[in-house]
Amino acid sequence: QVQLAESGGGLVQAGGSLRLSCAASGRTFDSYAMAWFRQAPGKEREFVSAISWGGRFTYYADSVKGRFTISRDNAKNTVMVYLQMNSLKPEDTAVYYCAARYSSTSRNSVDYNYWGQGTQVTVSS
Repeated sequence: QVQLAESGGGLVQAGGSLRLSCAASGRTFDSYAMAWFRQAPGKEREFVSAISWGGRFTYYADSVKGRFTISRDNAKNTVMVYLQMNSLKPEDTAVYYCAARYSSTSRNSVDYNYWGQGTQVTVSS
């Protein structure tokens, strides 16, 4: 059974940091590109960051570039994907979703086949 499970969300003050984790199991996810998307209340889901299957290539939305870092660990049966979020801003408040797509990365949410349930990140001013 394919499962993507996010964790690490919470409430943090502006300027603080959080580290999100995504555990991907049920398939050979080391061949899958992984990404983080987020959705704020009343807004569409938006791309945050993506990482290639081998971890060599990373991509970021302009709004998070320089503050967020995506990484992955393919060493175990369960592939782990991380999103280190620094210098958080109130506008980063959203539900953050982990997503997986076979082979290459994409910034388009419709290209991703597997999704987690999401984890809430709230940044207070």
